[in-house]
Amino acid sequence: MKFPQKHTLKQIATIIGVKYIGADDFPVLGMNEIHVVVPGDIVFVDHPKYYEKALNSAATVVLINKEVDCPEGKALLISDDPFRDFNKLTAYFKPFEGAHENIAATARIGKGTVVQPGAFIGNNVEIGENCLIHANVCIYDNTIIGNNVTIHAGSVLGADAFYYKNRPTGFDKLLSGGRVVIEDHVDLGALCTIDRGVTGDTTIKKGTKIDNQVHVGHDTVIGEKCLIASQTGIAGCVVIENEVTIWGQVGMTSGITIGEKAVILAQSGISKSLPGNTTYFGYPAEEARKKYKELASIRKIPFIIEKIGKD
Repeated sequence: MKFPQKHTLKQIATIIGVKYIGADDFPVLGMNEIHVVVPGDIVFVDHPKYYEKALNSAATVVLINKEVDCPEGKALLISDDPFRDFNKLTAYFKPFEGAHENIAATARIGKGTVVQPGAFIGNNVEIGENCLIHANVCIYDNTIIGNNVTIHAGSVLGADAFYYKNRPTGFDKLLSGGRVVIEDHVDLGALCTIDRGVTGDTTIKKGTKIDNQVHVGHDTVIGEKCLIASQTGIAGCVVIENEVTIWGQVGMTSGITIGEKAVILAQSGISKSLPGNTTYFGYPAEEARKKYKELASIRKIPFIIEKIGKD
């Protein structure tokens, strides 16, 4: 997430009320999660296990809960609760804006696009040309939609990331300040839910077709010309490369990559990254022919046990 204008380290420290290590005028351009940070970004870390990863990341400002040696060319924000203070920055730079009408005055809708009755189009939404937005679709603030996109009834684009910190008092939510970006010629079925990024974009690239009741988690990137069948659940920060086919009721964990032109058969469970150009099945998903042979072997176990008993 980029700030509207460049800020200094001192300004950011003042906003969240923390001390800092670095020059007062050290430039701060935005904030992001660690997997998408670039120079100028703030990244937060609140566990010693991840200190080194954060300090050595592309981020040039680290919001951290311990005074440590500051890497050359970087700055530190020292906080007793980086999670809380990262939320403060999100709320400051991307505050919630209430809606006053079904289609916000700041929304931009292209020529030839049809918005059916009952749809909600939030603040600063951009929709391209020749799109069809069916009834009761809900498009949250700052969503970007390309040309020739169809979104069927009841789908929700831009709901918050499912991201919580477990505290003694309960679950503390990480605020979402990112967007959903839908490229050209994408079709979304009915009752799909596409969560926005925490600080970056959840992206569905051009030509991809998604069936009914599919969930896409925060910061996930789905490539071009993918086919995803109904009731598939995709967790956050997943990368699905181009021309992947995913059949119904597939579930996958966060932070993995599905390689180009992979095929995942129905009801498979994906717990790790999978190379492309291969068909997968089962839980945990493996190459389909191998998995079928394993299942066939398992069915033989009662016969083998019976035979051993007779011997």
